[in-house]
Amino acid sequence: MKRRSQGCEQTRRKQGIDGVDFASRTSEMSKKNLAILMRARMRSTNPTKLSLFQFPKEIPSNPQENDHIVRNSNQGIGTSSDFGNTGRSYDVVRETMHSAISASKTGVIDITLTDFQEGYFSLSLEDREKLLLALAKEYDVNREQVRELVKQYLGLETPSSDDGGQQVHSPKKEALSSVFYRIEWNLRHALKPTYETLFERLNTHPGGLRFLSILRADLLSILTKENSPSLRTLESYLKEKLGMWLSPATLELHQITWDDPASLLEKIVAYEAVHPISNLLDLKRRLGIGRRCFGYFHPSIPGEPLIFIEVALMETVAQTIQEVLWDNPPIPENQATSALFYSISSTQPGLAGINLGKFLIKRVITLVKKDMPHVSTFATLSPIPGFMKWLLSKLSSQSRFAGDDHSGSTQSNSPSSTFSERVLLPDEEQALMSLSDDSSFGSNGMEVLMNLLSAKNSNWATSPRMLPVLEPILMRLCARYLLQEKKRGKALDSVANFHLQNGAMVERINWMADRSEKGIHQSGGIMVNYVYRLENIEDYAQSYFGSGKIHASPGIHSRL
Repeated sequence: MKRRSQGCEQTRRKQGIDGVDFASRTSEMSKKNLAILMRARMRSTNPTKLSLFQFPKEIPSNPQENDHIVRNSNQGIGTSSDFGNTGRSYDVVRETMHSAISASKTGVIDITLTDFQEGYFSLSLEDREKLLLALAKEYDVNREQVRELVKQYLGLETPSSDDGGQQVHSPKKEALSSVFYRIEWNLRHALKPTYETLFERLNTHPGGLRFLSILRADLLSILTKENSPSLRTLESYLKEKLGMWLSPATLELHQITWDDPASLLEKIVAYEAVHPISNLLDLKRRLGIGRRCFGYFHPSIPGEPLIFIEVALMETVAQTIQEVLWDNPPIPENQATSALFYSISSTQPGLAGINLGKFLIKRVITLVKKDMPHVSTFATLSPIPGFMKWLLSKLSSQSRFAGDDHSGSTQSNSPSSTFSERVLLPDEEQALMSLSDDSSFGSNGMEVLMNLLSAKNSNWATSPRMLPVLEPILMRLCARYLLQEKKRGKALDSVANFHLQNGAMVERINWMADRSEKGIHQSGGIMVNYVYRLENIEDYAQSYFGSGKIHASPGIHSRL
């Protein structure tokens, strides 16, 4: 109690708050704390919330796009309690959907859109899937009309021009050109699916944009079970529309502070899943001196951050997450030279694959640089979520070949030799074999390493005997994973792909930077610093997009 009192007194002196104001603020904080705790508890225990991604935090449609953004599994995709619950039947909701598409009077459209929203959330998951399939198939492009227009189009003569490039004017040619352009116009519009009308109307309807993101989240969930071409087309079309409507020009950047409404702070607690907020003191620290939190908001979804990023102002680029999260006194902000992005979280599963994070990071860099010119380094301390999964898969597939090679039974022309590779160097193999006195633990170095890393208790991560042996091995393999393992010409790791396509470079990998259970399980405790060098961002992004080139520091390359 004495220590807490001293801390409060220090805070009061630093902020220059007199006794009356401090007491008032303490009371306000208590109310805020209670609201946050109650709402967070209600959110986490609400059985009606439908969770879309119990992540493998990759989107099945495009596993490399935007996967670095962690979405909290407690998030609701949409419930009848959000929009009203009338318990309507599938046929009634389907008829309401049809009316929302076909109605022509503004008043009728508004009513039917509201009815459709409410009715959709009263449906069971099976009926929602059935309704979306009907939307995808029955309100798609009118292909008979398209075929007829294509026939007419191909039968017309393309408008010609004279040798000087000027249009030849004559009544006949004017008429032919008019027909040609009219059919082109009709063809363009005929190629638009009918469900575009529903999307367009919902976008301008109160609550409609949020509803559309929920609709897409449900589509993504359904596509994991039924990869129907019509559903895939519907989802892709909706994704494209949402990307247009959520352009940076329509989004508002807001710095989230302790003075924001409790309802907003509660959302930060609930949605933060990269480094979960442990308590209210942790939340207050992340929003206090030496820290920043910025979110993108849209006017159609008030009070709900679409995505937010947490920043630590530091003297040097942190090498461990403990430096960022532990409750050490922050440095004076005027001494900071580095802005460290240590967490970025999306709150809307339905916006997966729409790279809002790219624009958010660039806006934050610009803002911090403007407010604090003394900050010259912009970097991340990022997880490597796919590293251990890749490594264990590689070890599993290669350990058998290594065992055959060790026994001398593998022939150079055997089929297995085609897929065999030496994952471990000879000295690494020997070092790993020396760790095991029991031959049953592994007949070769790959088996030993695989058994150690796949053990549920992860004792290796706290073993003074094993850590010195494993560190150089895992650091080398991690550098290989980040720089050399690719999919479709781009970095295999989702977080790496995100930062590299935004123009960052791989600066440093850090041993035992995240000792949490999640950190050990996903990346062997290793974290990576990506650095955004302002003068190189555009060039690095273009070379990565164009040729897949990954820019990295000499220190990273030396580990290979």
